[in-house]
Amino acid sequence: MIPILESTRLIYKPLAIDHCSMEYVNWMNDCEVNQFLESGGNYTIKKLEEYLHSVIKKEDMLFWAIHLKENDEHIGNIKIDPINKKHGLGEYGILIGAKKHWGKGYAKEASLAIIDYCFNELGLRKITLGVVNQNTSAFELYKKINFQVEGVYKQHGIYNGVYCDIVRMALFNPSFI
Repeated sequence: MIPILESTRLIYKPLAIDHCSMEYVNWMNDCEVNQFLESGGNYTIKKLEEYLHSVIKKEDMLFWAIHLKENDEHIGNIKIDPINKKHGLGEYGILIGAKKHWGKGYAKEASLAIIDYCFNELGLRKITLGVVNQNTSAFELYKKINFQVEGVYKQHGIYNGVYCDIVRMALFNPSFI
């Protein structure tokens, strides 16, 4: 079972069908929000509901909705997917969909809280991620929270109509070093 977690300004609730909303659909259809995502565009309530049903059932995934403590507004999501228990690995992803909340440090706060949980409660050894080289704000965030570049997949995907590199990054649990 995925626990409810908290940090200074945020609450992390297990992603649920209750999170299906037109606001969430609008995030997924906003070109600026989804420009570096593998999914996005052409979303409807039905498509979002189907997606939520599919991810809620996954056992090798932790997926939280990010809510503001002050008013319970759902502003984004954060996940570790998949989790490989044998090797102590988890693949990280985050989306702050509510653009009015960009630049307020919520992504950093959420990332640190979830990584702390994964390292200290789950005992994961390493968190990995892939970031499109053109997504400079995400790349800078990951560097600030001490992710290290492990490699680059050259011209690995098309984003904004251009072939882009995918930078693979990792953060090790200090307990394992």
